[in-house]
Amino acid sequence: INRLQKEIDEKQLKFDSSIIQMQEDHAQALMLAKQSVVEVDANGDSATASTGSDGGENKDFVLNKPAYRSAEILVAGDNFGCGSSREHAPWALKDFGIKCIISTSFADIFYNNSFKNGLLPIMVTRNERDALLEDAKDRENPEIEIDLENQEIRRPNGGKIKFKIDPFRKKCLLEGLDDIGLTELHENKIKSFEESRSTKHPWL
Repeated sequence: INRLQKEIDEKQLKFDSSIIQMQEDHAQALMLAKQSVVEVDANGDSATASTGSDGGENKDFVLNKPAYRSAEILVAGDNFGCGSSREHAPWALKDFGIKCIISTSFADIFYNNSFKNGLLPIMVTRNERDALLEDAKDRENPEIEIDLENQEIRRPNGGKIKFKIDPFRKKCLLEGLDDIGLTELHENKIKSFEESRSTKHPWL
């Protein structure tokens, strides 16, 4: 079982959660990664969550606020994840426990990196995003549900927001396939080719 498949199996892609609000437009991916982790590797393992200039926890950073410690859904401002091509931003968000980011728009590189690392970015209209932010203010029932298979966001009041996603990316998320996993699907063909090449061209 590959790394991403293990993560998908553990977290599932139908889940409900309270909402983290990050309403600022043009939230930069690099700055987000810097605020969210001190040290992070390709497995998403970090030394600590969100640090301040003294190396201690930054209590003002939204992800460190007690109300959001167990939240898995982030509703963000326009053009989320801009400013960097690094994968540290999706790694940091996943390490914190974020499974899904909802925004009106994403920076292209961050958007693509999110899918490659098992993070679900959902694009909605401005009105839909604002409605979800209003839902977050409801202290009695602030949770929403994400259903990837049916491509729905289910609001606390029973309303539903449909979202679009590329079919191939949806398949990869549902089946836990990253680039390595996709290659492994062709393992038998690769092995057959290598054996055939060795027979035909033994000097290679």
